[in-house]
Amino acid sequence: MTTVIETRDLVRRFGEGETMVTALDHVSVTIEEGEFTAIIGPSGSGKTTLLQLIGGLDEPSEGDVFLSGTNIAHMSGTELSDFRRDHIGFIFQSYNLIPVLSAEENIEYIMLLQGISEKNRKDRVKEMLALVGLEGLGDRRPAQLSGGQQQRVAVARAMASKPDIILADEPTANLDSATGIALLDVMRELNKQMNMTFVFSTHDQKIMDRADRLIHLEDGRIHLDERRTP
Repeated sequence: MTTVIETRDLVRRFGEGETMVTALDHVSVTIEEGEFTAIIGPSGSGKTTLLQLIGGLDEPSEGDVFLSGTNIAHMSGTELSDFRRDHIGFIFQSYNLIPVLSAEENIEYIMLLQGISEKNRKDRVKEMLALVGLEGLGDRRPAQLSGGQQQRVAVARAMASKPDIILADEPTANLDSATGIALLDVMRELNKQMNMTFVFSTHDQKIMDRADRLIHLEDGRIHLDERRTP
């Protein structure tokens, strides 16, 4: 199997002196291509911090983060932005869609930055809208869509550029139970069909039930790494 994520002795501290807090304490983990993994633990355990470090949204105090063999831990500026754009898809709790753009335009945006041809962009947007069950709604702006529909657009946007990994931070937190289940079933099916690697940071039991691996964090350390059959 191909390793797509590897962290080595990852440490993240916040603050200084007596107020310093160690959010992650020498975390080493390897995630293979096609895994559907949930990072879980109580509030303050470090799971969101770990996801942000994996995604290059934060810089570690110590240690390394390898994505598809490239160490991004101390990248900065344009180099890091370009790497994130080409290799990582993000799904956030708050959707983070661009309000003035339609669903189609939100999905297309990253591919536009990548310089993908218009025809290929349009074909890919059409394919992604169909995959997430939003055919016929591509011309609607986020305010014209329900929360569940907006999060489906976010999922389509994350996957449209065919990244190596999808990182999802509490993606179902703002959704009702039925909508959350439907969205997770879409992501799980896409994971199986396209062998995309999903990593979640979550409290949601519905995600845990569908994950094939649970990484339990406590006080910034891996307490248990559980591989399971969902």
